[in-house]
Amino acid sequence: MTSPPAAFRAGFVAFVGRPNAGKSTLTNALVGAKVVITSSKPQTTRRVVRGIVHRPRSQLVVLDTPGFHRPRTLLGERLNADVRAAWSQVDAVGFCVPAGDQVGPGDRFIVRELAGLSGVPKVAVVTKTDAVSRGRIAEQLLAVDRLGRDEGIEWTHVVPVSALAGDQLDLLVDLIAGLMPESPALYPDGELTDEPERVLVAELIREAALEGVRDELPHSIAVVVEEMQTRPDRTAQRPLLDVHAYLYVERDSQKAIVIGPKGARLRQIGATSRQQIEALMGTQVYLDLRVTVAKDWQRDPRQLRRLGF
Repeated sequence: MTSPPAAFRAGFVAFVGRPNAGKSTLTNALVGAKVVITSSKPQTTRRVVRGIVHRPRSQLVVLDTPGFHRPRTLLGERLNADVRAAWSQVDAVGFCVPAGDQVGPGDRFIVRELAGLSGVPKVAVVTKTDAVSRGRIAEQLLAVDRLGRDEGIEWTHVVPVSALAGDQLDLLVDLIAGLMPESPALYPDGELTDEPERVLVAELIREAALEGVRDELPHSIAVVVEEMQTRPDRTAQRPLLDVHAYLYVERDSQKAIVIGPKGARLRQIGATSRQQIEALMGTQVYLDLRVTVAKDWQRDPRQLRRLGF
């Protein structure tokens, strides 16, 4: 006599961790598509992004969150508030820590906060295992387990993964799916994110702007798409999407960096991001980029509201 098929499970999991812990790369790898921008610069992620992972008997809605940190600006405080809101409304939390980094005060700060979150299973995810030896992975697994015990958390699972190499991603999905409630799918089959297209386009532009700039500049760049529409005089066979966007920085000196000598840097940002936008939207794109100064916008409540934070 055959046993009945396992019930379908669906729910929400928030990936949390300090900046540059590999959360966004992991989210994209699980979803199987680029739904979150990535960069080697810390604090690239500035909003909670939902990526949807489809499996035959489960559906995970992964919340990729900004890096949780001790904030120095009003923007940092608001990003931390977004992370706390995310992990308070999910069915499980994945705490991410890179295999090659020493467990430090930033990790302990996060785990201490997670310890106060009762009734939610917590999975420790050791990321970027492709970059270190097996011995180092084993050391990190022990360190993460010890960190949990020190702060009063018993991890439901501790899983080493590599998003770049694809190592143990299916195992991670299966383990987290087992923590989800029995439920029908929450999103239609094939849907990969619920982010508005305009937001995705703005993020692709910001990702292009982050490459090659000085270390202090990425935190000062914000992008807003002011207008995005199909050009009316083009045929359905040859559509053209007009995108007009502003890159905001905090000082005139930063504006000069983004524009570059004779506009070379801004042209490179446009070329790189346009290619990504065309792949996302499936159509030819005309991209108009402008750079403007919003003085100290990370600390100004009015400016933050205008920029969507």
